[in-house]
Amino acid sequence: MRMLESKNDETDVEVTWEDQQRINTFSKLNARAGDLEETLEQKKAEKDALDDLATELELGDEDEPVLYKVGEAFVHIPLPVAQARLEQDQENLDKEISSLRDKIEECETTMKELKVVLYGKFGKAINLDV
Repeated sequence: MRMLESKNDETDVEVTWEDQQRINTFSKLNARAGDLEETLEQKKAEKDALDDLATELELGDEDEPVLYKVGEAFVHIPLPVAQARLEQDQENLDKEISSLRDKIEECETTMKELKVVLYGKFGKAINLDV
């Protein structure tokens, strides 16, 4: 009998307003981290495509213009200009990827802190595993 009573006591922890705010924050951060991960994967794929393009442009003839995507359109530009733009695009993507990684790390750090607090209070009564 005593074992059953102690199990009920563990699951009947009162959820305060602050606890609910922590749970909501954890949920928001988890969703945000997932979205950022998706965006990061897209940017990585875009970076790989630009790296492949850089390799292709190295083999190109400098006298012939190349088609380069600007926004939604393709324009003919000289090869050296295309290579310069490509380098700039690669640098911009590297910065975006780095920024996304930093944001993901920030979300995960905050989530870990919230897990410690919430598991400390609720124990096995709450599941925060992602």
